[in-house]
Amino acid sequence: MKLVETPYLLEEKEKNVSKVFQFDGHNVLNIQLRTNEEIKEHDANAHVLIVVRKGKVIFTVEGVEQVVTTGNMLHMDPLEKHALKAMEDSDIVVIKISN
Repeated sequence: MKLVETPYLLEEKEKNVSKVFQFDGHNVLNIQLRTNEEIKEHDANAHVLIVVRKGKVIFTVEGVEQVVTTGNMLHMDPLEKHALKAMEDSDIVVIKISN
């Protein structure tokens, strides 16, 4: 068992992207964005699961916009191009699951 801290850092600085841990080729990231901050379009060579712990984020996946909040999760297939923009201060967990 391992308890991993993900401190809320937006009070100290702007956009924060940090690797939380890695195991068996899988990666877990924590992204913290202030309102209107963005991450430009990119893709990942893995399945990606997005969990919004706080806030509201617009993901644009292959040109289709989807709002992700604390009440849902988003799954993306490998190599799907995506970008995101925070609609309000947001704290996101990104789980990249390699094949």
